[in-house]
Amino acid sequence: MARADVLVLFGATGDLAKKKLFPALYEMEEAGELEIPVFAVASSKWTQDEFKIRAEASIRERKASLDEVINESALNKLLDKLFLVVGDYQDPQTFIKLREALLEFKLPVIYLAIAPGMFTDVTQGLAKVNLTAIARVVVEKPFGRDLASAIALDEALKKLLPEDQIYRIDHYLGKESVEDLLVFRFANTLFEPVWNRNYISNIQITMSEDFGIDGRGKFYDEVGALRDVVQNHLLQVLTMLTMEPPIDMSSSALQDEKVKVLSAVRKVLPSDVVRGQYVGYLQEEGVSAQSPIETFVAMRLFIDNWRWAGVPIYLRTGKKLAETTMEAVVEFNQPPRQLFATQGQPAPEPNIVRFRLGRQDGVDLSLQAKAPGSQLITNTVDLTVEFAAALGARKEAYERLLDAAILGDHFRFTRIDAVLKSWEILENIVLAPSTLHPYFGATWGPQEAMELVPGGWMDVGTAAEKSS
Repeated sequence: MARADVLVLFGATGDLAKKKLFPALYEMEEAGELEIPVFAVASSKWTQDEFKIRAEASIRERKASLDEVINESALNKLLDKLFLVVGDYQDPQTFIKLREALLEFKLPVIYLAIAPGMFTDVTQGLAKVNLTAIARVVVEKPFGRDLASAIALDEALKKLLPEDQIYRIDHYLGKESVEDLLVFRFANTLFEPVWNRNYISNIQITMSEDFGIDGRGKFYDEVGALRDVVQNHLLQVLTMLTMEPPIDMSSSALQDEKVKVLSAVRKVLPSDVVRGQYVGYLQEEGVSAQSPIETFVAMRLFIDNWRWAGVPIYLRTGKKLAETTMEAVVEFNQPPRQLFATQGQPAPEPNIVRFRLGRQDGVDLSLQAKAPGSQLITNTVDLTVEFAAALGARKEAYERLLDAAILGDHFRFTRIDAVLKSWEILENIVLAPSTLHPYFGATWGPQEAMELVPGGWMDVGTAAEKSS
């Protein structure tokens, strides 16, 4: 694929651009990987200088939060590459101005970091000035609000763009720790033979945040945890954990296997779901006083195929929970006989593989070893690897995704059939939501969610954290 020669950002004054996109562009520039100019399109009446000041402030804020030093030379080079086009997204003149600004470029990447409701209007504006004929268009999740709207949105975009020019972004697919799931499974013969219903008892996937909606009340109250996290992030992680090996590591082969496993996921019923809303959510700015939107979801689902039939898979996500973490835990069956469980002693804990996909990403293995002393009994020992310490620093997700779009690589993006399958799985609970349960902050959600998993959810965190 040809490399793009210009990047265009719609929504350049928004929260995503401030927190993720401009810091990612800086990191790309510092690494010598951003070789193209960046045009931002926004309705704010900023001057070029005001826009660059805002972009610089977001980069400095990000680096300060990481306690890292700014490379002033790289920052200045990036600022010299930034240009602003001011205009309303529903005004045809905005797109005429953008087309004139891009006359010397042959292959733009146009990133729509805007509300999904604006995708069609903006794409139609791009089409009227013939930019869709040459551009790659990146759209942010969530792609639709349900199955019907996702189909309608796809049909609207397909009238203007072929599939190979559409890049549906889910930033979890840009995380190296998520790709580690594929490497762990398919590059290690130690695990793949037991990665099935004969040896695995259950799988638990958790994405939790210890903070609330951070001033994004209007956006969040239109989306909620189910649409914001489960339909995309959690189901993507699920596919990586449970898919069959692709015939090769091409984008099409990977997407084919994801669609196969999503096609085998049983539709989720309301009885398999616990929805929650943290106490105080209704008082957040921008939130409806009678909002039915969930800030927490836990669910049980099953994959009805040969490998996974009968294995329960549990997903949960929420705001204002006890910790911020993202992890997938695979619990294995107990041995057929408990040879080392003496009378009066509990049976040894089952083997566990814990993938840490957020902070301090890595993997933990919980195994059994002989306890010191004369008795033949066991203790749990944890083998822990932190990937950054073992392998070196890793790129942030948006750096990798921006670079992939510039290169024309679909590997880290989502194909439309996978998106529609995800909505199909959740259709029952999207159209007929289950009861909403209140919960307090700094907890693990409603008590009803604790009861969803026989024996309860496994503790989160690394072995080192739990023992400290």
